[in-house]
Amino acid sequence: MIESWLKEVREKADPDMLGMVLVHNGVVRGTSKGGNPVKGMKLSLDGSKLDACVSTYKKREGIADIRVWINEGELSVGADIMYLLVAGRLRTDVLPVFQELLSTIKNEIVREEEM
Repeated sequence: MIESWLKEVREKADPDMLGMVLVHNGVVRGTSKGGNPVKGMKLSLDGSKLDACVSTYKKREGIADIRVWINEGELSVGADIMYLLVAGRLRTDVLPVFQELLSTIKNEIVREEEM
């Protein structure tokens, strides 16, 4: 998926707007933040809120494209939770959007329950 996203972004973006692409791949850990063993997680999301959020961030100055995929359902340890790609003109454009969007997704859009 990420390879195809990278190809599509490079083909569609204005070359003057594409100087940095950041990618995040969240994975289900085998231990909780507190150090307890985890067998997996249940993950759900608010799809309409995600769409609205991505649309808002895509309008930011210097952003060429944003892609998000979230793996909803019961996930085992080692499973992919999320892919996030933010592409844009400069590091100073991309990094803040990447960090803010990832935090918003984790704190307001997805619900995680460790099993």
